[in-house]
Amino acid sequence: MDNSKKDDEFDQCYKPIILNPRDEKDLVKIKNIKDSGEVMVFDTFDQQLSELVKISHPSKKFTLEELGEKKAEYYHFSGLKPGLRGNWIYYPWRKTMVRILEEEDFIRLRTIRNRYKITDEEQRQLYSKTVGIIGLSVGQSVAISIAMERCVGELRIADFDTLDLSNMNRIRTGLYSLGIKKSWIVAREIAEMDPYLKVTLFSSGINDKNLNDFFNLNGKLDLLIEECDSLPIKILSRLKAKEAGIPVLMDTSDRGMIDIERFDIIPKRPIFHGFLKPFGEESHLLEILPEKGREIMMALLQYDNLSKRVKYSFSELGKSITSWPQLASSVFMGGAACCHYARMILLGQKVESGRYYIDLDEIINFYEG
Repeated sequence: MDNSKKDDEFDQCYKPIILNPRDEKDLVKIKNIKDSGEVMVFDTFDQQLSELVKISHPSKKFTLEELGEKKAEYYHFSGLKPGLRGNWIYYPWRKTMVRILEEEDFIRLRTIRNRYKITDEEQRQLYSKTVGIIGLSVGQSVAISIAMERCVGELRIADFDTLDLSNMNRIRTGLYSLGIKKSWIVAREIAEMDPYLKVTLFSSGINDKNLNDFFNLNGKLDLLIEECDSLPIKILSRLKAKEAGIPVLMDTSDRGMIDIERFDIIPKRPIFHGFLKPFGEESHLLEILPEKGREIMMALLQYDNLSKRVKYSFSELGKSITSWPQLASSVFMGGAACCHYARMILLGQKVESGRYYIDLDEIINFYEG
C-alpha cells in the first residue's frame, strides 16, 4: 500500500488544504476544484480587504471611492492582479472552498478585537507557545476558546474516542459528527475559523508509547491542560509534566472547580496538591490503581467538597447512569476559565498553584436543602 497516499487521505479528514493562487500548480488545483461542480465556493475577499483597510486607518472615515482607491493601492504595491491575492482554503470534509487573506493579514484582522485586552506584544508572545490538551469533552471548549483568542502558535490535542449522541449535551457539533473521532471534530472546527493555526492530533489518545512525543515533538509543551476521564492518564501525564517542569490546568465541571499546578515554578510540589500523599510515593500510584482506584479518585476530587447532586450521581454509577454527569453550562464556563488562566500563565503573569472554585450557586447564595 502507498503509505503516503494513506497519510494524505487521513489528513483530509481534518486538515484544510491551503492553496496559493500565485503558485502555478496550486492555481491549477483551484481551477479544477471550482470546475468540478462538487464544491461550494465562497469568495468574500473584497469584504475582508475593505475591513483590513479600515482597521489600518482607524481614525479615517472612508467614502466608497476612497475605500476603493486604498484597496487598489493594496494590489498595486504587491504588483499582482486582484485575482491572485489571498489564499484559497479547501475543506475536503465540507466540500467547500473559501478565499481569505494571506496569513499575516488574516491573523491581524481576525485578532484585532483582542486589542488592548491582549496587547500586540503579548499576542506575538503567545504565538510562540504550544499547549497540549488531553481529553476533548471538556477539552473541546478549552481548545476552541484558546483557538478563538489565538493564544498559541500550536495546539496538541489528544483523544482516542469517537462522538456518541449522549456526548452532545456538552460537545458543540452537529449530528453529522456522530461516530467521528472527537479529535477530528475539534481540529475541523478550529480549521474552519483559522486554517493557519497549527493543530497536531494524537487521535489514539495518550499512552506510554506516545506520551514523550505529545510533550516534546517539534518542541516542548509550554502548558498541559488535562481533561480526560482516565485516572491512569491523569496521574501519568502529571508525573511527566512535573518531571519536565510544565504547568498543568484542569477543570472538573462541578462548582467551577479549577486545578492549577505550577510545576514550572515549584518543580518538586506534589501532584494534585498533595491530596494523594496518604497512598504513598507518587511513583507507585499507578501500581496500586487496580486496588485503590476509587479511593484515589475520591481523594483527588475531595469528595466532601463536591456539589450535592454530583455526590448523589456517584451512588448511581452502574445503576441508573454509566458515567458522572456534566452540563454544557459548566463545561463552557470551564473552557473559558482554562483559556483565561492559560493565557495568564503563558504570558508570565502571576498565577499561583491551588484549587479554585467559580461556584455560580455560591455567588448568589443558592443552597439546596
